[in-house]
Amino acid sequence: MLDQGAPAQQSSHTASARPGAVARLMRRKPVERLVAEGGQGEGGTLRRTLGLWQLTMISIGATLGTGIFVVLGEAVPKAGPAVTLSFVIAGLTALFSALSYAELAGTIPVAGSSYSYAYATMGELIAWVCGWCLVLEYGVSVAAVAVGWGEYLNELLDGTIGVTIPDVLSAPPGDGGVFNLPALLVVLLAMAFLLGGAKESARANTVMVAVKIAALVLFCAIGVQGFRSGNYAHFMPLGMAGVSAAGATLFFSYIGFDAASTAGEEAKNAQRDLPRAIMLSLVIVTALYVLVAAVAVGAKPWQRFGDSEAALSQIMREVTGQSFWGTLLAFCAVIAIASVVLTVLYGQTRILFAMSRDGLVPQVFSRVHPRTGTPRANTVIVSLFCGVLAAAIPLGRLADATSIGTLFAFGLVNIAVVVLRRTRPEMPRTFRVPLSPVLPALGFGLCVWMMGSLSAVTWVVFGVWMGVGLVFYFLYGHRRSRLATPAPSEK
Repeated sequence: MLDQGAPAQQSSHTASARPGAVARLMRRKPVERLVAEGGQGEGGTLRRTLGLWQLTMISIGATLGTGIFVVLGEAVPKAGPAVTLSFVIAGLTALFSALSYAELAGTIPVAGSSYSYAYATMGELIAWVCGWCLVLEYGVSVAAVAVGWGEYLNELLDGTIGVTIPDVLSAPPGDGGVFNLPALLVVLLAMAFLLGGAKESARANTVMVAVKIAALVLFCAIGVQGFRSGNYAHFMPLGMAGVSAAGATLFFSYIGFDAASTAGEEAKNAQRDLPRAIMLSLVIVTALYVLVAAVAVGAKPWQRFGDSEAALSQIMREVTGQSFWGTLLAFCAVIAIASVVLTVLYGQTRILFAMSRDGLVPQVFSRVHPRTGTPRANTVIVSLFCGVLAAAIPLGRLADATSIGTLFAFGLVNIAVVVLRRTRPEMPRTFRVPLSPVLPALGFGLCVWMMGSLSAVTWVVFGVWMGVGLVFYFLYGHRRSRLATPAPSEK
């Protein structure tokens, strides 16, 4: 009787030990395992070569670019002169989320950014949703930035040799063109830098960041000469609804500050330097954004901002009456926006690297080239996808789609920092969000509010994107997850 009962007991134990469907969706990846796997890929490891300066430049490089050089022209018609207030609101939303990012980046210094933070705190399904939002945030923003680069390239060509690329080859379908060739070219150029290695890419980015900061300071110095107080006479012509709508669009301008967190596995001292790089870059970028927007609206009536995506270059030309300064700014913008493409593309490849290592996307994205220490196949695939996207879709749709994905991911980060405080209070933290959970709750609330300001079309696109992502997860990632087959040490 005892022998007959034993198998039944064993079978019962096995069945009870097997997690249910809900438990499998909520399985969390231990923080220790996340950190231990840092840098490890298929066939090689990422190299730790980045210090505080390089990390800060990556964050500024990913943030400071199209948002002020190009998307300003999209936002001013929505808010009028109050676009400066829109920048402040978007910056505050980013600040609350940046505080949460800084704490988690110092606690869990890995390449997956908010995807990895969600995996450690809220479970696999939420982590997948967050990771899928990051694919939207980074991948689509690369395309959006590349579209803006083409606008300034035409300004530069017109000011130097008097020739522009015809619309048929410099604008996407729906904007008077067939194929945006410049947008594709800048993505391929960034791909070439990334294939050379993280250290080499960081050096090139540092030079480009210095150029873009100098360009914006120069714009303020010249643009203020054309300042007219009458341009601020009706500060909020479209009301607070216009301010919030512009703020939601301008949030696109802040998405890059979290790019430093994607470099967690290539930083020399990630726990110390990542929080510092995130906060320092956000302060620098917000100050420049507000200053440039204030000067731009003061120098040009807000009703005239919808006629070009290269607004700053036009203002320089109008204020001075000379084409030289506008051409010089266009040259700096070409370099500046290229650095955004480079750093955001870098962030996208590292997020997919982390998701691939966890088994949620194909293994090809985590293969590391032994000579360069980079995920080469990952970089090529992502670059080609983003390049084609940039060549075929207008900027406005891309910017809004990027903003909603970013806001969703940032909202999850604010939740994650509170969850980790409660579940792992003993973990060492190199940075702590002050007044937690109040500030993370405010960050989450602002993200939800700004998401509500986006158009119905953007929400439909986001819903379709998330639907496709969930189908992929249940057909592929859920069954191939590394957590479904624990590591030998955990069995």
